[in-house]
Amino acid sequence: MSPIKEISWQGIWKNNPALVQMLGLCPLLAVTNTLINGLGLGLATLFVLLGSNISVSIVRNWIPNEIRIPVFVMIIASLVTCVQLIMNAYTYQLYQTLGIFIPLIVTNCAIIGRAEAFASKNNPLLSAWDALMMGTGFLMVLAVLGAIREILGNGTLFSGADLLFGEGATHLTMNLFNVEESFLVAILPPGAFIVMGLLIALKNHYDKRIENLVVGQQKSQKIERARVTLESQS
Repeated sequence: MSPIKEISWQGIWKNNPALVQMLGLCPLLAVTNTLINGLGLGLATLFVLLGSNISVSIVRNWIPNEIRIPVFVMIIASLVTCVQLIMNAYTYQLYQTLGIFIPLIVTNCAIIGRAEAFASKNNPLLSAWDALMMGTGFLMVLAVLGAIREILGNGTLFSGADLLFGEGATHLTMNLFNVEESFLVAILPPGAFIVMGLLIALKNHYDKRIENLVVGQQKSQKIERARVTLESQS
């Protein structure tokens, strides 16, 4: 498998920062009560991850090992500040909704972990692709979790789309079914834990099926090779 394909497979599925590494769970579970909130936080995290990986990769040869972690944190904090200012200017209501969880991106272990484990050891191109795939994997989990919780809690999808995409996106809101009262278990953090657990279980189930298929194919190939060997000897 080529490095690009391997990085893509690792970031989106095999080593997904949310489903496998269990990183960034605090904001992931706290703000994903709607799809738009999940997308907003996911895009902000993706931007910071992409910028930090590229920056760390560029300056990695000039940073002494003794101070590399503080330097990485300063780079990440600077990018998070940029994200805050941009959201404050263009998506103010969404910025208010996400609240403290935007500054908390600085402490997201997925970002500092990729800077230390990958960007500090690879060139900017591979580091950018790693950030894009890891960020996309994290974004996908945020979006799916937010969509499921929004549907179960309020019977809607893309509620508040105008907070992220502007006033023209108001028509994107879909009412899938009417509810007299919101299903609070889905909206509150306990619902996030339950849905997150189900997503992890579903991923593990498919991983096990894929593993069994690969093992079965390997056994079939061994049997076929043994049969061919016996026929050639006879």
